[in-house]
Amino acid sequence: MDLRKLKTLIDLVSESNVSELEITEAEGKVRIVKGGIAMTPQYVQMTAPTAAAVSPVGAVGPAEPVVVEETGHITKSPMVGTFYRSATPGAKSFVEIGDAVKEGDTICIIEAMKILNEIEADTTGTIKRVLAENGQAVEYGQPLFIIE
Repeated sequence: MDLRKLKTLIDLVSESNVSELEITEAEGKVRIVKGGIAMTPQYVQMTAPTAAAVSPVGAVGPAEPVVVEETGHITKSPMVGTFYRSATPGAKSFVEIGDAVKEGDTICIIEAMKILNEIEADTTGTIKRVLAENGQAVEYGQPLFIIE
């Protein structure tokens, strides 16, 4: 895919309500995701948009990173995919803030390559925070929950 076509696609995503675009052609596959939050263990940090995550036209410049110290166990995504808090749209979430979970309890689903993967709690405790948005693309190792 040539750079002009790629630039046009990035502009299209940035100027529309589309949050994610994936195109597969003979030359390869391109995935453009608008916005995003980068997170590190024990801290939540918002970052400025990257080249593939373009701010909407007329937006104010990037804000200073916000750092909030967190305590507790961080459950991370074991794969790249789309994060879902419930089994079906409109259904009750697997867990809410304040819910007690045991190791092995299903806490969310990550869809990867049209396969729904149930993600289980890797420790026993109480859900303190949910760090991913329902329907959001998540990366391998991205923090999803804080369990205290």
